[in-house]
Order: sequence, then C-alpha cells, then structure tokens
Amino acid sequence: MLKKCGHCGQNFEFSSDDAAFHERISPIFAGKKYQMPAPTLCPDCRNQRRQMFRNDRVFYNRKCDLTGKQFISIFAPGSSYKIYHPDAWYGDKWNAMDFGRDYDFNRPFFEQLNELMHDVPRLGIDIVNCENSYYCNFCSDDKDCYLDIAGEANRDSYFNLFVKYSKDTVDCTFVYNSELCYECINCYDCYNVQNSMYCENCSDCYFCFDLKGCKNCIFSHGLRSKEYHIFNEKKTKEEYADYMKRLTMGSYAQRQKLYEGWTKFKLENAIFRGNYFLNCENCGGNDIKNSKNTFYSFNVLNCEDCKFLYDVLDAKDCRDLNYSLYKPELSYELISSLNMVKCAFSMASHYNSDVYYCEMLNHCANMFGCSGLTHKQYCILNKQYSKEEYEELVPRIIKHMERAHGASAQAERRSGSASLGEFFPASVSPFAYNETVANEYFPLSKENVLSRGWRWQDTPSEARGYQEKQSAEGGHLYKIPDNINDVNDDILGKVLICEKSGKPYKIIEQELKFYRRIKIPVPHRSPDQRHVDRINLRTPRHLFDRKCDKCRTSLMSPYKSDAKEKVFCDKCYIEKIY
Repeated sequence: MLKKCGHCGQNFEFSSDDAAFHERISPIFAGKKYQMPAPTLCPDCRNQRRQMFRNDRVFYNRKCDLTGKQFISIFAPGSSYKIYHPDAWYGDKWNAMDFGRDYDFNRPFFEQLNELMHDVPRLGIDIVNCENSYYCNFCSDDKDCYLDIAGEANRDSYFNLFVKYSKDTVDCTFVYNSELCYECINCYDCYNVQNSMYCENCSDCYFCFDLKGCKNCIFSHGLRSKEYHIFNEKKTKEEYADYMKRLTMGSYAQRQKLYEGWTKFKLENAIFRGNYFLNCENCGGNDIKNSKNTFYSFNVLNCEDCKFLYDVLDAKDCRDLNYSLYKPELSYELISSLNMVKCAFSMASHYNSDVYYCEMLNHCANMFGCSGLTHKQYCILNKQYSKEEYEELVPRIIKHMERAHGASAQAERRSGSASLGEFFPASVSPFAYNETVANEYFPLSKENVLSRGWRWQDTPSEARGYQEKQSAEGGHLYKIPDNINDVNDDILGKVLICEKSGKPYKIIEQELKFYRRIKIPVPHRSPDQRHVDRINLRTPRHLFDRKCDKCRTSLMSPYKSDAKEKVFCDKCYIEKIY
C-alpha cells in the first residue's frame, strides 16, 4: 500500500509485512488489543524526527541545578529544563515520583508530557562508570578519553564516534577492538592503521581501503593476507622500508599531497561493493554484519527480522530504531536505548518492557508517558496505579489521543504526532535542531529550521568564533608549524583557527603526545570539522536503484547510478577480490 508522507509529501510503501509487524507490536490492555496504526511519515522523515532528540557533541559549561557543581553538559546554560550532573541525577536527593500528576482529558497528551519533561530533572551528560573522561557523551567504562562519543571500554582515545574496546585511537569512526589508529572508518581488530577504511585484522597500514589480514601496506585496496604492498604492488621488505623512509609523514603539506594522490588512485582503481555485508542472509542497506532478514538498515550488527535500523546492535523483530543496543526486541520508534522489549516511542531508556512514550526510564515495565523513573511499573505521567487501574486508564488515554482537540492538538495532528503510532513531535525536543544528530544527516539552514517552527541555538563557537579569531594572538593568527618535529609545547596555550570552518579550537596535551608518538602533523581543522569530514567519507544512508558496473545486474546501493566509483554486485566483487 502506498502512503503519502505527511511531512515531505513523498510516497512511501507500507507493505503487508509492515502491517504484520504493527499487528505483532499492538499493545494489549485488559485482554484487548489496540491496533498500532500505520505511520503517517516516510522512513526518512521518521528517522529525522527521532534524531532531533539526540545531542551527541554540542557541549556547554554549566552548573548542576541541584548542587551548583560546574560540569560539561549537552544542555546550554539557561535551558528551560532542570539539568543535573550525573552524580546528582543518579543520587538519592530527589525522586521522580514526586512529579507525578493526574491525566487531564481536557488537554492534549503531548502538552501534558512536555510539562512533565520540563519538571523532571534531566541527565546533563550521559557517561557511566568512566574515569577521567568528563568531556564525553553516551560512553561507558572509558578511561582517560576526550570527546569520545558513543564509546565503550576505551583507553586514551580522543575525538571518536562509535569506537569500542580500543586504545590510543584518535579521530576514528566506527572502529572496534583496535589500538594506535588514526583517522580510520569502519575498521576492526587493527593496530597502527592510519587514514584507512574498511580494514580488518590489519597492522602497520596507511591510506588503505578494504584490506583484510594485511600488514605493512600503503596506498592499497582490496588486498587479502598481503604484506609489503605499495599502490597494490608487491615489494620486498627492504624496498618497502626504503620507500617509507623517504615519505615525510610528519609534514602537514606533504601528508595532504599524499592523501590527495591516494584518493585519486583509489577512485580510479578500487572496486567498491554495492553493499557492505558480512555474514548476512537476505539483507538490504549498508554496513551490515552477522544479520538476517534485515532491510533498509545502516551500520547494524547481529540483527534479525528488522527494518529501518540505524546504528543498532543485537536487535530482533524491530523497526525504526536509532542507537539502540543489547537485544532490543519487538520494539518500534526508539532512540538512544538499551535492551528494550515490546517498547515504542521512547528515548534514552534502558532495560525496560512494555513502555510507551517514555524517556530516561531504567528497569521499568508497563509505563505510559513517564520520565526519569527507575524500577517502577504501572505508572502514567509518573503517577503510580494498580495493574487494574493502569489497564483501564491507558486505553482511555489512547482514545483521547485519537480524538485530540484544541489548537495544540491540531498542530500535533499536522506533525503526525497526535495519536498512538507516532513518535514525540519535534516541538517537544529538548534540543535545538543544530544541536542534534539530525543536522548531521539532514542538514538544514537556520532559516529553513525556523521556517518549520523548530528551534535553532547559536552555539558558543558560532557566536564567538570570529571574535576569537580576531583577538587570538593579539590580532595575529597562530601559525601551526608544518612538521610535527617543529611543534613546541607552547601550542597548547594557543587558539587555533580551523582552515575549513574558521572556528576556533585548541590542542590538548594528551592529543599532542599522540601526534608526536606516531609522528603525524597537528591537524589544521577543528575536531568538529574533522568529524564532519569523516561522515562525508561514508556513503549516505539512502539506497538508490543502480546497476553493477561489471555485469549490469540491478541492485539497491548507497552509491548513485552516476557515482564515479566502480561499484560491483556481491558476485562480481567476490570474483574480483578473491
């Protein structure tokens, strides 16, 4: 069945398989099933809406609203929400049940939920069991890390996204079980690998693409279990060592030339898989590993019978999840969650079952429209009910949502969020659009954002960047030495200006030690710009109808039909590489 998106106006398919999933996840109260309706927005617009509720990396220095302690937070000073330091939020000085309230059938649901979201204190930064890693977010078990986002069990690592179980990794994206890596994307089990993508079980490799089991390679692609290769040509150990000695890898200017030459060589010679799958059966999307029957999904691992997943691990029979890990099952429209079973339309919640329209819940069950609760069940708007009361009241609220009235409800209906079956409307996001990951994958101008009725935050670097640029060094810009050997410790006190964005940034001490250790130049771009650069190196999270450049068979790929890369279907790729 074709439906028209209520936001962008594009047609999208709601298949019989989609309908069957909605039947499976329809909630049951007092023995009666309440049908989960079809979505009103297309998959991309649903994805964009969810991502408006996650701020990964826009940080502020502010005070805890409970203790007054200064800390790094993802909420700006002056936020309309109550923001607590993690120690205070997880402490025993407050109780989220104190904010419980009756449901008012004379007012729209999301109006009441939004008020609760403002009253219940929010976790100012999401770090758990981390040591000396305060300038991080969505991290657990990190030690001595800085600007690590969505990391886990990392050591001495900086400026990363989705790096896990790694040590001494800098400027990496989606890297697992690796050490001493720099500017790597989608690499696993690597050691001393730089400026590389899609490498596994490799060591001492530089500027490489799609290598497995290789070591001592540079400017190479599509190799398996090889050593001492330069531009895909086999060399002796002595020839390789002599070539490496002649490279000036510590010079920024020379390294840029090397990178440009490598990019040209890769584009002209490398074979790109139409879809990057590993140990997959009947899947569609890109960057999928160890999965089965998973479609239109990107960067997922160990998933089965799923659709529309983005950065998800271990999911089973789920749809429309972002950043959801550790065995979510029979769940729909979630973001930033762990181990959610039979849950829908919730965010920043972990280890729950049968919860709807909730946020910041931990170890709860049978909840509707709640915030900030732990080890609770049968609550509505943070008020406790008996099982019988809960199962009688929730269906009434669902019916009220369906026949919502008033100006606010009409606005909800226009946004596709007036009834059961839709995620939180953008209007109740605690973040401005440009603070969220939505702006990374669906970038919009300030004017466009405001015209849609969404918020925009002039962040400190945007508001003060050019003033700092003028005042830095008394009106003279600090010139970064070209070679790492010429960089003195005094750079640590300097304000540097990003060569691409013009925004200010600084070098931290442990970062400089890393550059010196592996003999690479100080970057001339800010951490935020380097993050954007890496995102742009990855394929888009969209699929296009195209043909294999060798056999001309049709495939759905993140590479457009007019892409410059040589794109092969799996059959032709395997024949060529292996």
